[in-house]
Amino acid sequence: MGIRYRGLFLLVIFVTPLLAPTVVADWDDDNWLWNLIGPERLEHGDEFACHGYEGIDINEDNWAIESCKEYLNGHTNSSRWGSEAISFGVPNSIDEDTVSALKESGFLILGDNLISDVDGMSVVQRNGGSIEQNTANLTLLDSAEKDTLISIYWEARIFDLKVREDKDAINFLENQDVWYTTWGEWYNHEISSSLITSTVDNNTLILSLDVPLSNSWSVPGSILIQTSSSIYSVNDDENFSYPVLQENEKILQNGWRTVDAGMIITLSPGSEIIVEFDNISSYELYPLKTFNNLHHSVTIVGHHVTNLHEWANDFYDSPLLFTWLIERPSALEMDWRLPIVALGILIATPMTIKWLVKRDQKS
Repeated sequence: MGIRYRGLFLLVIFVTPLLAPTVVADWDDDNWLWNLIGPERLEHGDEFACHGYEGIDINEDNWAIESCKEYLNGHTNSSRWGSEAISFGVPNSIDEDTVSALKESGFLILGDNLISDVDGMSVVQRNGGSIEQNTANLTLLDSAEKDTLISIYWEARIFDLKVREDKDAINFLENQDVWYTTWGEWYNHEISSSLITSTVDNNTLILSLDVPLSNSWSVPGSILIQTSSSIYSVNDDENFSYPVLQENEKILQNGWRTVDAGMIITLSPGSEIIVEFDNISSYELYPLKTFNNLHHSVTIVGHHVTNLHEWANDFYDSPLLFTWLIERPSALEMDWRLPIVALGILIATPMTIKWLVKRDQKS
């Protein structure tokens, strides 16, 4: 009878932790946002955007929209071009109250599976599939149209399952002549490109880009200058030589290079670039949607990012850029019974071993 009771006691001790529910209490912080990984990803060119709170539907709880922005902006800049988060990852459908809350919080860009457009906001669609192993669609990635943005899905962990990335798809993307960018960078680059103006003084062309008053990001813009004139020099407003772009440069930066039709140039808001020609009798300016006149643009979008280390640790050496949809993780509070169970195990285990040894000695 004694053996049966001891066995039952041990069974209760070991089973109780499995049956004891965890309790969600308040919210946790992802320290990787501001320690090591976050600053490194910002320097690389990534964007930190919002995705709400873990387990919260923003259609039912609009408070999570502004609160997510406060959480994100309180720990990191959103981009190397601006501090304020302007992109939000939303469900497949959102109601009017949610749209209003997003606009009031200053978000400009939504993605990436919305079934309808949203007035006054830019909607990015998931049109590049996923980089999850055995699900990536290389044909889809290889058939992008000129000047489009390809937005690719990535989630590193689903519940307790670690998702493996498709090495072939990543290698394919890393060897394409495409612009690696993010949602916010792509959106603002197009706006900046459309605002570049020019004036001519003899054979000198002066390019200017005003700082947009309605935007908190300062993203460069790009134009094609179509002309048959020969270029003597390209200098900034302090008369320093302007950097030359390489044809294979895939990450947004200021500079210029010649092309068959003339030259392309990228400049920042608030700057003035001076181009001297041998004879500029005629020229045309054409805003470019894609940096460095590359064929199209690509970003990988990390969904439900509650731990930046888990989502990014396989891409430290990759040139690809990511739009991270940051989700504030829930904090788990330990059930009050678990410490009691642990203490019971601590006491019961040596007692049971001692009893078993004595029993074996008697037998």
